Amino acid sequence: MKDFPKDRLRVGFVGSGFIAHFHLKAMLGVRHVEVTGVHSRKPENRARIIAAVAELGLGNCRGHDSLESLFRADDVDAIWILSPNYTRLDVMRALHAEIKAGRSKVFAVACEKPLARTVAEAREMLHLAEDAGLNHGYLENQVFATPVQRGKEIIWRRAASATGRPYLARAAEEHSGPHEPWFWQGDKQGGGVLSDMMCHSVEVARHLLTEPGAPRGSLKVKSVNGTVAHLKWTRPHYASDLKKRFGAEVDYRNRPAEDFARATVSLEDAEGNALMIEATTSWAYVGAGLRIQLELLGPEYAMEFNSLATGLKIFMSRAVTGSEGEDLVEKQNAEQGLMPVLEDEAGVYGYTDENRHMVECFRKGKTPLETFHDGLAVVEMLMGLYRSAETGRTVTFPDPELETYIPVVARRSSPS
Repeated sequence: MKDFPKDRLRVGFVGSGFIAHFHLKAMLGVRHVEVTGVHSRKPENRARIIAAVAELGLGNCRGHDSLESLFRADDVDAIWILSPNYTRLDVMRALHAEIKAGRSKVFAVACEKPLARTVAEAREMLHLAEDAGLNHGYLENQVFATPVQRGKEIIWRRAASATGRPYLARAAEEHSGPHEPWFWQGDKQGGGVLSDMMCHSVEVARHLLTEPGAPRGSLKVKSVNGTVAHLKWTRPHYASDLKKRFGAEVDYRNRPAEDFARATVSLEDAEGNALMIEATTSWAYVGAGLRIQLELLGPEYAMEFNSLATGLKIFMSRAVTGSEGEDLVEKQNAEQGLMPVLEDEAGVYGYTDENRHMVECFRKGKTPLETFHDGLAVVEMLMGLYRSAETGRTVTFPDPELETYIPVVARRSSPS
């Protein structure tokens, strides 16, 4: 039995890419935590994380050249799985094996979204975590976004209590495309934009519709209907651009992944009330940068949020020149003109409160708000949406065929 609460939580990162650095920035706002280890396949990537941890004052981080070395380290309590989608199940299998063999004292694990590429993978991730006796958390940052937390609290406390629960949640997320080549490869990522970003949208919408204090399972998914499309990146010019940027492995002329997805999710609460989620995601949006739009509607009220409707804006004329970057907003597309600025991206997007919540739950031995059970539920919705898009029909839940379903875009032998 672990001795809780711990004075501090010592975290080991698996993965060293863009999202790992985002989590490091977020952890500046978290107490009782240190990042003490990192595993990545490339020594130079491990070195960058170690340097960033030192610069941010987040502890004494050591690099590990194998998963086993990280999991066996005597200064690591919890693992943050931040590696690419196609590696996560193998990471979990290795962690499970080390714990069951008595070689690891890790007692908690958190995994970035999505939990897995298929229902079968997600179910195994959950089984491995619970069989190893691990406390587990699903890292869905938008649930912890500051406008989501504040907006939900106000709506349910003031409006829903007076006129009735909310019944419609809308969520949209769009930007101009991912950073790394594996995101664009259907078999490695598990799909296209539906897998990559719809996981955010359906879960934050489900969270907004769930009564505070009630389990997420209090809402039952009844059916899903999905559409996917290739709008921008299959056009010859843009397909060639991807090949130049990422190499021959990203071949959008012959193996494209969808860059647009739409979802309608029908749910029911414990009293039998009908609820709806409408969501859209896109890699074909060219604006100031990443745009998240959320709405929550009820009998006599509405809540809305747009991440690019910022209070801080900066104008730069043509005379202001410089290199390209993302110093104003994630997925920034320009360096001149009138541009919104997110002064605290890690906070607004939810990474700070997400990490604070996970650290405190793991440190105190409590179950997080988002667990691998929620990650599995999200993957079930995603697979239902992919199947709906493939068959052209609404998918009713529960659907046993989703247990073994693989989206067309993720099938290695699928046609172009």
